[in-house]
Amino acid sequence: MASDITSSKVASADDYRDLKSAVDMLGRMLGDTIARSEGQALLDQVEHVRQLAKAYREGVQGKRAELIDYLATIEPESLVIVARAFNQFLNLANIAEQLHSTLNADNKQLSALSSLSEQITWMLEEGVGRESLLAAIENLHIDLVLTAHPTEITRRTLIEKQSRIYNYLLDLQTRKLDEESLHRTRQGLAQQIAQWWHTDEIRTEKPTPVDEAIWGFAVIENSLWEAVPLFLNKLGRTVKKQLDYDLPITYHPIHFTSWMGGDRDGNPNVTARITREVLLLARWKAADLFLGDINGLISELSMNRCSDAVSALVGEQREPYRAVLKEVRSLLQNTLQYTDDLLKGREPQNSDILSDDSQLWEPLYACYRSLHDCGMGIIADGKLRDTLRRVRCFGVHLLRLDIRQESSRHTQVFGELTRYLEIGDYESWSEQERIEFLSAELENKRPLFPRRWEPSDAVREVLDTFAMIGEQPQQALGAYIISMAHAPSDVLGVQLLLREFGCRFRMQVAPLFETLDDLNNAAEVIEQLLATPSYRNRIENRQMVMIGYSDSAKDAGVMAASWAQYRAQEALLEVAKNAGVQLTLFHGRGGTIGRGGAPAHAALLSQPPGSLENGLRVTEQGEMIRFKLGLPQIAVTSFGLYTSAMLQSNLLPPPNPKPEWRELLDQLSDISSTAYRKLVRENPDFLAYFRSSTPINELSKLSLGSRPAKRRQEGGIESLRAIPWIFAWSQNRLMLPAWYGAGDAIEQLVRRGKRQELEKMCDEWPFFSTRISMLEMVFAKADPDLSTYYDSRLVEERLQPLGAVLRDRLRKDIEVVLSIANDENLLQGLPWLKESVRLRNTYTDPLNLLQVELLHRDRGASSPVAEKALMVTIAGIAAGMRNTG
Repeated sequence: MASDITSSKVASADDYRDLKSAVDMLGRMLGDTIARSEGQALLDQVEHVRQLAKAYREGVQGKRAELIDYLATIEPESLVIVARAFNQFLNLANIAEQLHSTLNADNKQLSALSSLSEQITWMLEEGVGRESLLAAIENLHIDLVLTAHPTEITRRTLIEKQSRIYNYLLDLQTRKLDEESLHRTRQGLAQQIAQWWHTDEIRTEKPTPVDEAIWGFAVIENSLWEAVPLFLNKLGRTVKKQLDYDLPITYHPIHFTSWMGGDRDGNPNVTARITREVLLLARWKAADLFLGDINGLISELSMNRCSDAVSALVGEQREPYRAVLKEVRSLLQNTLQYTDDLLKGREPQNSDILSDDSQLWEPLYACYRSLHDCGMGIIADGKLRDTLRRVRCFGVHLLRLDIRQESSRHTQVFGELTRYLEIGDYESWSEQERIEFLSAELENKRPLFPRRWEPSDAVREVLDTFAMIGEQPQQALGAYIISMAHAPSDVLGVQLLLREFGCRFRMQVAPLFETLDDLNNAAEVIEQLLATPSYRNRIENRQMVMIGYSDSAKDAGVMAASWAQYRAQEALLEVAKNAGVQLTLFHGRGGTIGRGGAPAHAALLSQPPGSLENGLRVTEQGEMIRFKLGLPQIAVTSFGLYTSAMLQSNLLPPPNPKPEWRELLDQLSDISSTAYRKLVRENPDFLAYFRSSTPINELSKLSLGSRPAKRRQEGGIESLRAIPWIFAWSQNRLMLPAWYGAGDAIEQLVRRGKRQELEKMCDEWPFFSTRISMLEMVFAKADPDLSTYYDSRLVEERLQPLGAVLRDRLRKDIEVVLSIANDENLLQGLPWLKESVRLRNTYTDPLNLLQVELLHRDRGASSPVAEKALMVTIAGIAAGMRNTG
């Protein structure tokens, strides 16, 4: 496959040895905890299971059967402990791998170069001019949208313990500790593992939308608050060294938005009242975090020399900086009290609060400039500069909140309204009639909604949401996302509702195109919108469009969806260019391949040329927030990957696909989509097979996200959300949504004599080579033997031939993908990932085998203990698979 600046370097034996050493140490500490808590006999059982699993993976004849027989003899109460042991070990292995992928960033799968400095040097050598590079750096805009995740397994209390374990490991790996410090660090690490073992890892209650939002705030507090200034300081030093340029203190390329508490699509638990509460909690948390910063600065900035500008703020003071900071502190304290009063339903007594970022920025920046002017720049460029960077990134609202709602809910509003006004029935009108009505009303200055109208409860909730939006300042809100958008009227209707309810700023309204048909029609919809004067007059030549990855892949399979997403982006860019509009593409990626997931650098470089010119906006979901942003050092690495990928994409863009490549992708798309839909939609046995061969029904017992697993309670696969659909298939290790149809299509083209052209595409076109790499990653995690065992124990005999057909297709797909990639075995070019998968299998295999045993028991006669053990296996396999949903 192609080898360029993005390729992984070969990991050394020392890298693997360091990782294995860390994992072994964590395993010993966990074993000691289990022995002390549960007794040596139970630890012996766990170790016996591990040894059998290891022998089975090493190919020792008969060991899998021996392992299965042994698991069947373990009592239910002991099964919970065995399952918890392997679950916890996999989580500990994840932490060790996170640490080592950061310390050895060259070995991270499909990573950018470990050093931004090396990236800049390489780009200069490739002919990129200094001024062009500086302009690209200054124009960087990375908006990471944090979303709740219905299959995010890990409780917040355990995430905090995992963070402490990471920090202890980091100290052991990177610091030279004396004997006493070494003892304290190891003791602290062992204590955290013990605390984790004695904490129930399974939630007993489903989180509310407010709980999810607070989880998101905790990620900011525990990681991103530190990571943002760390990254910007590193980037600033690199740019100064490589390009002899000082990035301004106002520079803030990293932005954060959230859907937690704002995403009401299919979630009746997210109401206007809940969104107001989440917005208030975000303001409270921002004030709390900044108060901590300010108290630290008051302690630090005891100097007496200051500029005239600072003197003008506080008059003659012996400690002028402290005087300025104490005034800021007072505002923050008032803001905390004010928001607390509102949250508790009390009338606020003090209105002298922070309401705008400038109230923080201006006094702090005055202190910063004064320190520099008075020869104390070294002090200014410490904690004060970090706080200023946080003001630019987070502000007084902490992050912006997107609002998302499904298109039919807005259609329902206008349907009820037009029927009440006796002017027709909007829901039965043609698309042209809807456009004409909405366009006329956007130009009309009179109010549209009657004061005495009593809509249904569902419509009232939509209207309350828009009324809530009308109360908010621009800094608090991001975009309004219309899921399942199909037509121009879907967007015009939201614009009209925003106007009617007094939105005080131009809010971005982004249609989300999710299905294959909607992706194919996206450019036509946007072109029609931009040609509508009443709409064009409102958008100030800026348009956001969200590309859906999850539902398009569930609709048509990964190959067809990927190509539709690529072509939609190309067409949208052309439409925007012709209309003179600045287009922002918002990528709704998940963590899995089946939901658009891929390592950040590879994913961005595989997009159409020009797609990142106006910045990157992308969702970061649940478990991937933890894996990519959950710790400061990990977050800094992730920011660096995004930065280097965007610079490369914008300055050295990937090639446009050749016409013959497009023709081949059209054929691959058609063949793969037909095969996928024939299985998922047309095979009469498929739904029954899915329900019996995976734990999809048992997933409902887990207290996961606040959102229901289905958009509608009736219906089959089509009503199931993409996340639990993919999560369930990752549990039985067939991973079907992430590969089915793709290999079949490739094989057919190979038979038609297209092998050489496919190999060339794999070598020269990042879009296609990334698709092939992602298929290899999925194949490496899939396990046909385990899938066979699930079927033998859980699937009725008449359905088992379907499973055999699917596994045969998987084997054929692996062969054909390896052949066009010119690889002898899976993950040949990704040794770090290959070692990671190998390491996990020894611990994931027993959980899979145990899950089958428990599902068999649970579906016969359920018991609370067996159910608890089953839930632990689901959580453990999710940890082992990493990107599960």
